[in-house]
Amino acid sequence: MKKIFTYAGVAIVILALGIIAGWWGTKRVAEPRVTSQVILSALRDRGFLVTQSFVYNENIKITNSSESFWHDLLWGQAIQAYGITEVNLGVDLAKLGEEDVRVEAEKITVSIPAAEIFNSRIVGDINLENKQGVLKRIFENDDGYNQAVAEMIKQAEKNATTPEMLVAANTKAQEEIKRLVEFFVKDKVVEVSVRVGTEQ
Repeated sequence: MKKIFTYAGVAIVILALGIIAGWWGTKRVAEPRVTSQVILSALRDRGFLVTQSFVYNENIKITNSSESFWHDLLWGQAIQAYGITEVNLGVDLAKLGEEDVRVEAEKITVSIPAAEIFNSRIVGDINLENKQGVLKRIFENDDGYNQAVAEMIKQAEKNATTPEMLVAANTKAQEEIKRLVEFFVKDKVVEVSVRVGTEQ
C-alpha cells in the first residue's frame, strides 16, 4: 500500500513538472518577435515627424513698378510688411519602404528620407503699409495682404532650408527615430541614416 502511494506521488510530481514545462515552452514560443515589418508599421503610423521649428521676424518690401513715372503714379504699388513666421521641418515617415528597415542578429538599420518643410504659417497679425497709384486704387484695389504673406513665407522658408539648417533637422530626425525604435527594441544596436541623392 505504501508503494502505491509512493508511485502515485511520483507520477503526480512528473505530471506537474510536464505541465509546467509545457506551459513555459508555449510561453516562450508565444513571445512576439520584432521584425522589420513591425518596425516599419510603427514608424509609418507616426506620419510626418516634425523635428525642428523655426520662428522668424520677417520684414519685406514689394514694389510693383515700371520704368514709367506716370504709369507708377497711376498704377504702381509699394507694400511694406512686418510679421512673425513659423516654419516646421521634419521627415515624412509614410515614405518609408520595406527596403528602408533591416533587422539583423545584433543590429537594426533604418534609412529615412531627408528632412523637408512640413508647413509654414504667419503667427499673429502682420503690420502692413500699402501705397497704390490713383487709378489702381480705384479700378484694381489690392490691399497687398496676400502678396505680403506669400513673400514673408517664401523668405522664411528660404532661411529655414539653408544647408546648415537642413543638416541640423536631419540630425535631429535621426536622434528621434533612433529613440523611437529603441523604445521597443532593447537588445539591438540601432543605426539611422538619411537617404541622400534620391527623389523624395
